[in-house]
Amino acid sequence: MKIEKKIWPEYFQAILDGRKNFELRLADFNIGEGDILVLQEWDPKKKEYTGRSLEKEVKYILKVKETNFWPKEEVDKYGYQIIGF
Repeated sequence: MKIEKKIWPEYFQAILDGRKNFELRLADFNIGEGDILVLQEWDPKKKEYTGRSLEKEVKYILKVKETNFWPKEEVDKYGYQIIGF
């Protein structure tokens, strides 16, 4: 299965450069090992896609509920997932 998600430019570039091989996301969608994560670069200032994208195969998923990136209500509802590729 392919899952498309937005990603900010600095994180997109880090993955493209090979420095980042994981993705931390709110666990509000289903994804599994072997799925393809399609990351589409999104410019939050212009509020538009840049046109760059990359695909990564999901190798491992770790779900947790102990960080402060999203509102507590969403974390309580969904938890987190760390997506390694």
